[in-house]
Amino acid sequence: MASISLLRQSRSCIAIFFLLFLTTLFSLAAATSLPRLAPPRDGGSSFLRRLLHLPSTWATRRSQKNLNGWVQDHPALLENLRRYEDEVVIRFNVSTTEHEAALRKAIDQMLLDVWDFTANYTDIRLGRRRIRPLMAILPPTLQHNHSVLIPDLSRLAAATYPSNVPTDLAIQAILPGRAITQPHGTTLPKRQGVDDVFFHDYQPLSVITTWMRLLDSMFRGRGLVRMFSIGKSYEGRDILALRVGMPPNNAAAADQPYRRRDTILVTGGLHAREWISTSTVNYVAWSFIRSIDQDPMINKILEHFDIVFIPVLNPDGYEYTWNVDRLWRKSRQRTKMQYCPGFDLDHAFGYRWDSVEHQDEPCSESYSGDKPFQAVEAARLAEWAKNETDHGVNFVGYLDLHSYSQQVLFPYAYSCGVQPPNLENLQEVAMNLAKHMRLSNGEVYTVASACEGAVTQAPDVRKTRTEAGGGSAIDYMYHDFHARHSYQIKLRDTGSYGFLLPSDEIIPTGEEVFQAMKYFGDYLLGNNGHESSLNVPPQDQADQEQMTFDDEEGVPELRRRRRKRCLQCT
Repeated sequence: MASISLLRQSRSCIAIFFLLFLTTLFSLAAATSLPRLAPPRDGGSSFLRRLLHLPSTWATRRSQKNLNGWVQDHPALLENLRRYEDEVVIRFNVSTTEHEAALRKAIDQMLLDVWDFTANYTDIRLGRRRIRPLMAILPPTLQHNHSVLIPDLSRLAAATYPSNVPTDLAIQAILPGRAITQPHGTTLPKRQGVDDVFFHDYQPLSVITTWMRLLDSMFRGRGLVRMFSIGKSYEGRDILALRVGMPPNNAAAADQPYRRRDTILVTGGLHAREWISTSTVNYVAWSFIRSIDQDPMINKILEHFDIVFIPVLNPDGYEYTWNVDRLWRKSRQRTKMQYCPGFDLDHAFGYRWDSVEHQDEPCSESYSGDKPFQAVEAARLAEWAKNETDHGVNFVGYLDLHSYSQQVLFPYAYSCGVQPPNLENLQEVAMNLAKHMRLSNGEVYTVASACEGAVTQAPDVRKTRTEAGGGSAIDYMYHDFHARHSYQIKLRDTGSYGFLLPSDEIIPTGEEVFQAMKYFGDYLLGNNGHESSLNVPPQDQADQEQMTFDDEEGVPELRRRRRKRCLQCT
């Protein structure tokens, strides 16, 4: 048995290395939409030969990206980046119902782009020339209660696109035996290895698709990974997913009928410009796959649950952000107004969809249509989930990744006046998700109900919201498919970069969510996260104990008395 296990591990290592070798080749040259390498001087060299003779002095710093490649090859994108030179992101401190109502009115009137909102602040993107008209319609207390978060939007947007040349680190990963001279002053990431190469930059849709196909082809033989499409987007693109799980008795199951079982669903990319959500879904999927045969906790989770990863639920919008407009948020579906396409997918689902509270202006960033499931991509997810449950799948958990603000949100999003029946369990798990993310890299994630972010006028009065709350994905999965642990996680950061998080944040963000998901899987197994917590690298033992027993994450009673899990409650 030991020799068989060793053989399997050896095969896994070889498969993983070969997978990343192919992935990097695709990432650097194969995808037609990727930046092109400079023509070889000899005119007839193969791509591989050119790789072998790449200069060893290229810097790996992300701040030294050459924008003459990708950006210059996309004129519409370049034009929009120039337009962003005149735009900023402003944060308004909001603490009263009057402030929120005034800001909401201004947002609707001027069709402003809301970047983020919480119970304490609202971030808005707008052109410099529109700042004075905005201030003119706001109360004086708000006029003097704001700050500029991002003064140079164009530079940050351009910096998120990958360089048009491969980095030394990528070449070192492809050819580990080849000596590479590290540029002076360059700081390498803490974790180096072939498994991280794909995540050194954000990747366009064509490369993500190739990468998912490679995972499917490399690991399907053991029954570990299956790639499939949940349906077509409005523009006809496949909405691809990876199902990761271990077959019964660890037997090869490529030719066996799929046995449906309890499933955890993880989605990203509902909003096109939130690239970190897509990269994080991919990173967590890869982390689970590469940990098989190495981490007993991962094996135990995947023996009992399937995890379905959908990294790009909005492929049309995501593609648009790479070719035309980096800050595009919605889908690309036509609306009743010809020049204002797109739906806000996060509020296009059926549960408590309320057209009165929804923004009914198609040109608004939060427009969700005239009826539930009018957005094609939301309808495809709902149809797929319904088909799964009709054939025996039980959704036990749902994680919907977004950015930004570093929050873990739980249902309900549509109203703070109604509480879910397993509220205490939702809060407890949310706090532990936040704790495990913090233990990973020290980043603080706050916990709140998804309905928050607007100030209540009175207990019996409907909230004046900065953004519509009904029809959200986490409410829909929680109520209609009984995913009793449904969460929206807003990833890094807290406003310095917003949706334009630098690419060197991809790996640490992914690690945070991976550690949180290990706890989540262990909790669903009935261990309350005790086993997975042993694998989280704390800063030190005293820090671990303090984070376990202090009250800073709120609701200390939930830490003192464990309640029975409520997966079956209604």
